[in-house]
Amino acid sequence: MGCCDAPGLMPIEEAMEKMLSPITPIQTTLQLPIADAIGYVIAEEIQSPIFVPPFDNSAMDGYAIRIADLANQQVMPVAGKSFAGQPFEGDWPQGSCVRIMTGAKIPLGCDAVIMQENTEVTDAGVQFNQIDVKPNNNIRPTGDDIKQGDVVLLKGARLTARDIPMIATLGISHVTVVRKPRVAFFSTGDELKPLGEPLIEGQIYDSNRYGIKSLIENFGCEAIDLGIIPDCPKTLEATFEKAQTLADVVVTSGGVSVGEADYTKDILEQLGQIGFWKLAIKPGKPFAFGKLSTAWFCGLPGNPVSAVLTMYVLVQPLLAKLGGHSEWKAPQSIPAITRSAFKKAPGRTDYQRGIYSVENGQFVVETTGNQSSGAFRSMSLANCFVVLERERGRVEVGETVNIQLFNATLY
Repeated sequence: MGCCDAPGLMPIEEAMEKMLSPITPIQTTLQLPIADAIGYVIAEEIQSPIFVPPFDNSAMDGYAIRIADLANQQVMPVAGKSFAGQPFEGDWPQGSCVRIMTGAKIPLGCDAVIMQENTEVTDAGVQFNQIDVKPNNNIRPTGDDIKQGDVVLLKGARLTARDIPMIATLGISHVTVVRKPRVAFFSTGDELKPLGEPLIEGQIYDSNRYGIKSLIENFGCEAIDLGIIPDCPKTLEATFEKAQTLADVVVTSGGVSVGEADYTKDILEQLGQIGFWKLAIKPGKPFAFGKLSTAWFCGLPGNPVSAVLTMYVLVQPLLAKLGGHSEWKAPQSIPAITRSAFKKAPGRTDYQRGIYSVENGQFVVETTGNQSSGAFRSMSLANCFVVLERERGRVEVGETVNIQLFNATLY
């Protein structure tokens, strides 16, 4: 242990290894219509059964020509029309052109399309004003986008709104996907009050469940909300028993600290086993990970920022692996110049909330202000984490730090 390590606290890198190493991906698969498959992880690679486009087609509204004819005369009669879905199928005499629209099939023998802006319709026919016409001008060839047999999506990719229309262009109506991980979650604490009810002295509203639910769903998982559970050992134990019958992972917020009414850790020791408890991370030190009889367990701190941070940094990669999302990547660290000072003491990896921008091609970052783990306003203002190394102390203006831009799950 180095001089700057916090005694008894596990480094975040070691915690991640302990969390991910025992996780095996879910093997259950489903066949879903592509309209219902967004957000799911595909269980097998998708190959294209066709060429896209399936035929040579026009990239412009204009006229299909043979370049050789254009060399002999600048005015041509129109032999017919080719529209999208209604290709030209008549005789095409030499020295004539075919009116063609964007996406329409290229007539046999055509080797260029001249867009209509470079033409003029006269009584004698179409006057072509473009002098230099190259072969295949404005023609999109067969398979220009996708070749038959191309792998368009790898196994383990999570389907997005960008993927679904691409799959549809291939004529594929159903895909094989991995069942989404089921995550049961609840908040603990007598001080918590549901929204819409008046607070009495000593009470606060339960905000954590709303952030946790949003993140679970944004991670591509099924969220099972078990509500607010009071600080009662029997009720907590019963809730844990119920949760593990419903879910692959049980997530709690609160109850993993060192207070006299924090029972979660004790109950976990009775029902399963604790992998670790307390990390060298700020905020989020009282984070617990373990195994119940039939489900994994992640115990988040009760402070709102700590709960969201540990869900994002620690639980997100666990759920990605469990769900077979092999294409998931951890947020990339980017160097940035500080525009404000950041308070820090050595001993824990510190995830401070920051606002980044780009000035003259250089990332710069400033603090959102109050970095208390209970001050969620600073999280709402942020667009990145400023990740300060364990051994690092106070950061002054002008120093270089590493930032992690929020991925789509926090937007």
